Amino acid sequence: MRYTSAAIESLIEEFAKLPGIGRKTAQRLAMHILHEQSGEVEKLARALRDVKERVISCSICQNVTDRGDDPCSICRGSARDGSVICVVESPADVLAFEKTAQYRGVYHVLHGVISPLDGIGPDDIRIKELLSRISPSGGEEVKEVIMALSPTVEGETTVLYISRLLKPLGVRMTKIARGIPVGAELEFIDEATLSRALEGRSAL
Repeated sequence: MRYTSAAIESLIEEFAKLPGIGRKTAQRLAMHILHEQSGEVEKLARALRDVKERVISCSICQNVTDRGDDPCSICRGSARDGSVICVVESPADVLAFEKTAQYRGVYHVLHGVISPLDGIGPDDIRIKELLSRISPSGGEEVKEVIMALSPTVEGETTVLYISRLLKPLGVRMTKIARGIPVGAELEFIDEATLSRALEGRSAL
């Protein structure tokens, strides 16, 4: 059933496009916005606009950062071990590992995984940028690359593809341990499990 207000119906349709949001949840969100103070709605609108206008990919690790703050704070961190790179699928995975407070290396965000069924190939994710970091002219010598992708078919395909590219370069290749359920998304794994998986990583 559609609302008698075209503006509310339009807002519901836009909310329903978001991942994990069905029409009922979209309706609740729209009603919440309707009853909020104008100032609060303006803050939300400003935050949405800022995300599109200010957020860029870090020129080194491809994680998200703001314009004028590139490279990102992790890549600039003097306490970080630049010789160890943890390869993850998305910026949300970086947050998951940072919550553990166990990992002191740096990251590389692929922004996806190889998925032929979805038309996503190696050139559609940030593999070239990873290779450029590991080449002799890439800066600090990289000694280890930790593959920390979700244990899905697509994740395993991506791990295999990247490991074939990196092994000839003489870099130690490891992947996080199997404390993580098959098919699980890393961003939803608790900190303790992620820490154990990182500590128990195995050679590829």
